[in-house]
Amino acid sequence: MLNDESSKQQAIARLTSDLRAAKIELLSAQCAADRLRLQYSLRDIVAFGERQALTHAIASASALYRFFSDLEKQLKMAEQESR
Repeated sequence: MLNDESSKQQAIARLTSDLRAAKIELLSAQCAADRLRLQYSLRDIVAFGERQALTHAIASASALYRFFSDLEKQLKMAEQESR
């Protein structure tokens, strides 16, 4: 029993730490996207940006959007259940 509880607490601590790290990395990515958005027009980015880099960035952003949209839905459901 103690070992299971200890393992659970360690997993929760690891999750919390990973969420904090992801928050910082996502903020960094958002700042990088904002710099691009503020310095260059979409037309220039499409015309002069490396196609492969753009494609990979778009795929990453899409995957993040799907993940966080699903997470948001789960959060809303959990909030409704707790009422």
